[in-house]
Formats: sequence, C-alpha cells, structure tokens
Amino acid sequence: MFVFTLLLGSAVALPGVEQIERGEVVVRPGPAEAAVAEPFRMEPATFAYELSPWMETARYKVFKLTFPSPIVTPDVANNTVHAEYFQPTGFTGERPATVVLHILGADFPLSRYYAARLADQGVAALFVKLPYYGERRAVDGPGPVPGKFLSEDIERTTRSMRQGVCDVRRGLRWLAQRPEVDPDRLGVTGISLGGIISALVVSVDPEVRSGALLLAGGDLARILWDMPEAAPFRRTWEADGKTFADLKALTDPVDPLTHAAGMKGKRVLMIDGKVDEVVPPESARALWEAGGRPPIVWYDCGHYSAAGFLPPAIRRAVDFLKDDAPR
Repeated sequence: MFVFTLLLGSAVALPGVEQIERGEVVVRPGPAEAAVAEPFRMEPATFAYELSPWMETARYKVFKLTFPSPIVTPDVANNTVHAEYFQPTGFTGERPATVVLHILGADFPLSRYYAARLADQGVAALFVKLPYYGERRAVDGPGPVPGKFLSEDIERTTRSMRQGVCDVRRGLRWLAQRPEVDPDRLGVTGISLGGIISALVVSVDPEVRSGALLLAGGDLARILWDMPEAAPFRRTWEADGKTFADLKALTDPVDPLTHAAGMKGKRVLMIDGKVDEVVPPESARALWEAGGRPPIVWYDCGHYSAAGFLPPAIRRAVDFLKDDAPR
C-alpha cells in the first residue's frame, strides 16, 4: 500500500452555498461499438450528472461529480459513481482529457496528486473512484456492510472489474461533452489496479487514444492467485474444491490480455517494476507483447517499494499525456 502526501498547491476551498450544475449526457455509440466485447459494450443512453465546486488553485479548479453507474448492483451506494474533476484554467483552446484511477489500497491523495499534476499542464483530469471505494461503500441505516472490490467472492470481484471499466467509459463521455475538452484527445491512466483497468479501457474503448499504465500487467488469474493480499481468498477458494483453472476461466473475460490487441495503434506508455512481487515482470511483458509492444519504462523497484519511484514515474506519464497533439 502506498502512502502519499497530497500536494495541490495553494488550494482554497470554495465557500458557502454550493452552486450545483445539473445536466444530462447523451450516449450515442458509433459503428465501432459493435466490435467492443459484450461485457464492456455501451448501449444508447442518457444519464444525469451533478457537478459542484469544491476548491481551486491558480492553475485549476476542482469539482465533485456524481453520475449513475451503467451497471446496477445489489449495493445501492455502489450504483452512484463519485469522481473529482480537475479543470485546468489559464489555457486556451480545447484541452486533452484523461481519467485517473487509484490503486487497490485506495490512497486517494495519490490519485489527486496525479490529477493535479495533469491539470497543472493543461490536461483536464477526472479522478474516478472505482466500485466499492469511498462513498460507494457508504451504509445508510441497518443492514450488511457492502462488499469490497477484492474479496473471497471472485464473481463479485470480476463484476467489479467490468463495472469499473463501464464507469470509466461513461466518465469519458462526460468529459467529451465539456466545452474545454477536445473529444478526440481522450486518455486514461492509473497505478496498479488503476493501471490494469486503464489497460482494459484503452484496449476496448474506440474513442480513447491514449493510455499511461503504471505498475500494470496481464494474466489476471495469476496476479490474483499469487498476490499477498489475496492469500486468504485463495485458501477459501481451494477449500471449496476450486482450482487455478477455475479462477482463470472466471477472470479471462476481464483480463487485459484478452483484449490487449485493441491497444495496437494507440498512444500507450507502460511503466513497470523490474522486481514487482504483485504484478510480476512476466505479466507486464505479456501485456506489452499482446498490446503491440508500446514504449515501456522499467524502474528498479518492486510493487511496494515503487513509492519512491512514483514522483518521476508520474512526471513521465504527465509529459506523455500532455503531449497528445490535436489530430
């Protein structure tokens, strides 16, 4: 788990009465949507959103955004997507825009830091909280506590992967209709879990042309089977008489490797650790190979020791995403 200090600059909380912007986004998938894998395919829809000011600095404003998830789960709080929009100020013309995704251990300050650095450079950044994180685990009144993204319920975990991808795709459509955003320059980025979901999004979404994938890889079943955080779940899985092959059959539909061919021809940067103990180098190389061998940078670190390498890695990723020139 990473611990990161939030550096937003001279951020000032906006006072008093909230001025909430309410609107709707119309989703009209193009012909390319027919080729998107069924679990992640978007249907024509209109969804409502609410946007409220939160804080601002000299270079960007931050808003809180909510909209309904396209995937409805039994946990009511999880069905509303919560995000934070970092809108650059002082820049002219339409800007590139990127969704930012967090790690498995949440660490929202890290994601806010990343989004703030993107906004500093003129990239509109939308930090999206994945299923069962933050407000999406809120409990109103009596009843069971909602589940987690990763748990012994592997079917719910794979459903959360699917929901996360679909939520991000809907967030990207919200970004695309913003007047300050160039809809032809949409991207996605994330670290660890966020990087894995980013790999799926850049692979399956025909409207996304850029992705910066940090500490991400493919072969999801192997990652889940071996990662330290999943050891209790693996023991439960085996106690139920299930095998690695059963896990692989369940996770393959949401494995980045399954869809990685969609990265070919897009702007993709991978940043991985040479001795990563959670997303091992062979998983990163497998994704790199299946995705058409995009540029990849190796840091001399593991997954947990990557914290010291994240500032330069994020700077590199920000430079990559901001250099997405207009078509």
